Amino acid sequence: MPGLPRFTFKSRSSSQIKTKNPEQKRYHLRISKWREGSLSPQGLVQISGMTLSDLFLDVLRTLWSHKLRAFLTMFGIAWGIVSIVLMVAAGEGLRKGQAEQARNLGKDVMIVFHGRTSLQAGGMHAGRVVHWDADDVPVVQAESPDCEYAIPELEQDTVRTHSNYNNAALTVTGSYPPFGYIRSLDVGQGRFYDWDDMREGRRVAFLGSDAAKQLFPGRNPVGENVYLNDFPYTVIGVMAKKKQDSSYDGWDVNKVFLPFTAMRRDFPDKPPGTNTTFDQLLVTPKSVSQHEACKREVRVALARMHRYDPNDKEACPIWDTVQEAQAFKTMTDGMKFFLGAVGIVTLLLGGIGVMNVMLVAVRERTREIGVRKAIGAPAGTILRQFFMEALIIALLSGGIGLGIAFGFCALVNMLPMPDFFAGLIPSWSSGLTAAGLLGAIAVGAALYPARRAASIDPIEALRYEAGG
Repeated sequence: MPGLPRFTFKSRSSSQIKTKNPEQKRYHLRISKWREGSLSPQGLVQISGMTLSDLFLDVLRTLWSHKLRAFLTMFGIAWGIVSIVLMVAAGEGLRKGQAEQARNLGKDVMIVFHGRTSLQAGGMHAGRVVHWDADDVPVVQAESPDCEYAIPELEQDTVRTHSNYNNAALTVTGSYPPFGYIRSLDVGQGRFYDWDDMREGRRVAFLGSDAAKQLFPGRNPVGENVYLNDFPYTVIGVMAKKKQDSSYDGWDVNKVFLPFTAMRRDFPDKPPGTNTTFDQLLVTPKSVSQHEACKREVRVALARMHRYDPNDKEACPIWDTVQEAQAFKTMTDGMKFFLGAVGIVTLLLGGIGVMNVMLVAVRERTREIGVRKAIGAPAGTILRQFFMEALIIALLSGGIGLGIAFGFCALVNMLPMPDFFAGLIPSWSSGLTAAGLLGAIAVGAALYPARRAASIDPIEALRYEAGG
């Protein structure tokens, strides 16, 4: 009879059936009688306890018999997972790369510049120039409990610099020993200056990586002398190479770093500054959550000592790298949400594709469904089969999509990355979330076709002609 499935059961007598399960024995006997023609299809009752392995194998055989349709469906779902994982990975790589560059400038540092008053306060007129003084440093540190460090920085860019091997035009800067930690000046050779160097005013220098190459080409500069306005300074260390995307006074690789006492003695602030003034104050909060309180405390302390309004931001301009980092994080988070929304739309389209394919499958297999229901298959069995088919498609395509996405990220990350981009950083959480969401969409999309298949009238199904 055309359209009937081929059964592999052999006709056996009751004595040939080697089973102790009476229900299964009666089932095999009815199959044998039906094949011999002594039992009508309507008299055949299919066993209701169809095992999960049988159902799984039956679904795999069905998918294999419709390879192209199954491949196109799985490709659409897998592509949805690949796209959402790659988009989130690219956003995370950009965020991490920018955060690394921000850390290269400094660790949650606020640069407090001196400026000019714009408000009248304490009987003082507006427009007065303010200069930070060495006496300000201990007061700011004492009156700012939310700040971890408050250290001065004094700079000169007109110091004549040379070694026994070459000349260079470099910026010379002096500060306290925590400056190396605050500004992320990692040591490549030797050491950074310490508090003993500060207290004794030693003429020691720490060189930026490019400054060391220019002054001592092809040589180890540690232990050598560098001459600053003819003052001999002993090189005690060289900075490790670092990338930097921003600065307030030039690139660190092209600087010479000195203890603050030696810097103030040999290269004091230029007029209208004095021997005790300096260029800017470097402040770091004890934690990111305390940075606003730290900033407010610094403004109040400096305003009290220099007699200007603490709300006068022109007198005390601050470059807040913490605030910039938070703003960038907000931007990248928004980008990740946008990319995630695009990925979810892609997954929804994949779910619609699953529904369409399952509807086509129900239509193509109408006669098969009719035969199964005619010989006793309950509606639940038909429902479970189509539901399992959609579930297997979702699981296989989800696993393939995750494998492709993570493999592609690994291959891309083997290439040299541009500055400010840390590569494609996939997240298992985003990948599994995408796979779980896709599985839910695919299974949900398969419910309607599965119920439609289970509700087909067997008589109408047997009358169905393909293409009709």
